[in-house]
Parts: sequence; structure tokens; C-alpha cells
Amino acid sequence: MQGFVQVYTGDGKGKTTAALGLALRAAGAGLKVYIGQFVKNADYSELHTLRRLADAITVEQYGRGCFLLTEPDQADVDAARAGLATIGRALTSGGFDVVVADEINVAHALGLLAEDDLLALMALRPEAVELVFTGRGAPPSVLARADLVTEMRSIKHYYDRGVLARKGIES
Repeated sequence: MQGFVQVYTGDGKGKTTAALGLALRAAGAGLKVYIGQFVKNADYSELHTLRRLADAITVEQYGRGCFLLTEPDQADVDAARAGLATIGRALTSGGFDVVVADEINVAHALGLLAEDDLLALMALRPEAVELVFTGRGAPPSVLARADLVTEMRSIKHYYDRGVLARKGIES
């Protein structure tokens, strides 16, 4: 199978959800999936389901918690760098058909990873592996090198009316 690079970006909702849908489809077809989540370190509802599919889908988080209202510190950078190395190993291990770098674009936008880190990861991809990047703010160079780019655009969102994340829907 020929693999490609997919990027889900934009300010709208659904980037991680799209990648998880792809992961479920791949697992259903007998493919092995690795999902590495940058910045995140929480027990999101989707993780409960993914744990039931642990024979087909591996999930790891490389965050230290949500610091989005503060500045990241060196420990956040170190966690992202360790995650980048882990994703690189998963990508080249021969053990996974699909590798998802969830919120890698956000890790870049926050200064945790350099643009060259993202491009180097794309260059590591073996021909048969599907690589997916998610997160708002994908750099133009990443968009140019990707084979598929989907931009989620927010037209209207109930967050704007003060509705917080709801369990099972957004968290």
C-alpha cells in the first residue's frame, strides 16, 4: 500500500476527531495504528474506547497538562522533543501502518518544536506508512509537502456563547 501525508488544520472543530476516525477505519481493516498526542495529558473520553482497541491502536501522550493559558517551560519542550523522537521510532519501526502526530502543529506554534522538526519527521516516513498531522496553525512548508490538506474552518461555535467542553462530545 502506498502511504501519504495528511494534514488536518484550521481553527474549526474536528481535527483530532478526523484523525481518530481514520485510525478506527484503519484498525477495522487490520492495519496497526500509532497515535502520539503532543501537548495533551488528560484522560479524554476517546481514550477509553481506544484502550479497548489496544491490539490495533497504540496511544501515547507527550504533554504535561494544559498550559495554554501560560507560557510553556523547558519541561514542556523536553516532553515534546521526547514525543517527537518516539513518533520517529514508531514511524520507522515497521510495526505501524498509520502514524498520527496529534496536535503536532500546535506544538510547533507554541515553540515546543521547530518547523524543521516537522519536515524531518515527514522525510522519515517510509513509503508504505500513512502519516497524519493535526492541529491548528500548520506551517506553510508542511502544507506544501503534504499530500492531503483539510482545513477545518469555524463558521459558528457554541463556545462563543459560553458553552464549555461537554463530556463525550468535546472531551
